[in-house]
Amino acid sequence: MSTPMSADVVVVGAGLAGLAAARDLSDGGADVLVVEARPRVGGRVEQVRQPDGRLVQLGGEVIGNSHTAYQQLVAELGLSLVPSYVAEPGELTYALHEAVYVGSSPPWFSAADHDSMARIEERFAGLAATVDPDDPWRHPDAAALDHTSVRQWLVAEQATPPVLRALEVAQLGLSAGSLERTSLLALLRKCATTESHGLYSYAEWENLRVAEGSATVALRMAEELGDRVRCSAPARAIKASAGGCSVQLDSGELLHCAAVVSAVPAGPFRDIETSGVSDARLESLHRQRHALAAKFVAAYPRPFWRDRGQSGLSESEGILGSSWPQGEAVLSTLVPPERLAAYVSTDPRFRRTEALAELARWFGPEAREPVATYERLWGTDPWTQGYITQWRPGDVLAVGPLHGTHEPPLYVCGSDQWVAGYMEGAVRTGRAAARAALQHG
Repeated sequence: MSTPMSADVVVVGAGLAGLAAARDLSDGGADVLVVEARPRVGGRVEQVRQPDGRLVQLGGEVIGNSHTAYQQLVAELGLSLVPSYVAEPGELTYALHEAVYVGSSPPWFSAADHDSMARIEERFAGLAATVDPDDPWRHPDAAALDHTSVRQWLVAEQATPPVLRALEVAQLGLSAGSLERTSLLALLRKCATTESHGLYSYAEWENLRVAEGSATVALRMAEELGDRVRCSAPARAIKASAGGCSVQLDSGELLHCAAVVSAVPAGPFRDIETSGVSDARLESLHRQRHALAAKFVAAYPRPFWRDRGQSGLSESEGILGSSWPQGEAVLSTLVPPERLAAYVSTDPRFRRTEALAELARWFGPEAREPVATYERLWGTDPWTQGYITQWRPGDVLAVGPLHGTHEPPLYVCGSDQWVAGYMEGAVRTGRAAARAALQHG
């Protein structure tokens, strides 16, 4: 009979969060073992290489100025940051039901609409400045702000109908849930992390990318950890105890350790039987949710959209909620939660045809002739069960101040454990979990 494997710390999940935690734990002298359900590392960052040498990103791609933990990690790994699609020539495309518009701001706006948008942006930034992103629960109006949807607030602020429509199209493009299904407090908390405190700006949130490919960040960390990363090893149970912890794998194998770091998304974590932590902790973790979204990517021989004065960046009311150029002649798109059912309800061949038809409506007939297409159904993938964190009205208070904290010997990290989520949230919380575990002993 074999002896159960042991380590100082078992990290569950080899996405950015788990790998960042494991790397720092290992550097701190801990014996670390990472177990990953998939046959690969990276989680929701992933890339493939085209025959012509181009890297195509199938997961997270871009970051912004306030994503400092991610930027620091990139530098440590010897990788480089370059301007993202925001440096692309051409203008934004608005694909509305009745027409396709091209312009730097909504071309259908009247002077009154532009005034309304400016006033909304000023009011929002002022309100965001009153929210502490690390402790929104102490805001004097936390309950009212959390139970108010962003759309309700916009209506109360007398945003004009065209402004409401433009902001909803932009929100759907981010694929984190519509304005009516987004907590005002959650959005204020997110935007309070930026210097401007303003509504989502591509130039502020998405202006940088890793030149060597975003998935290379995960691959480099996995290379450093070597055989301390085990793929195709789903975790089914976690037992936490000051006297010793264990992680049971799907195979039945039992791993013994002094501490566990859970670095899986909120949905898959609910599928892991977890004991030894408080009911309040589990309730907080189980109340978190991810937006059920998908990604569709099309690689082309050339960036033909530039011929029409378009940058490749778009916001849409169609099944595809947005698009952007991720690299030379490669378009990424997102399917928002409100459109996912319509997208996945047919055969993959027809999904591809329908997606390319939408792109052709926006950018011209050449969009129907890619050299390759890819899709990632994050909303239905059992190892992700969603895209970025979604905060519906009431969610910030329901999850509560345990969000982003730990209950040793169980430490929790991941994009959903930081205020604004995404790749920065994964790296930031992964490294924070490692610090906490090393300090605790």
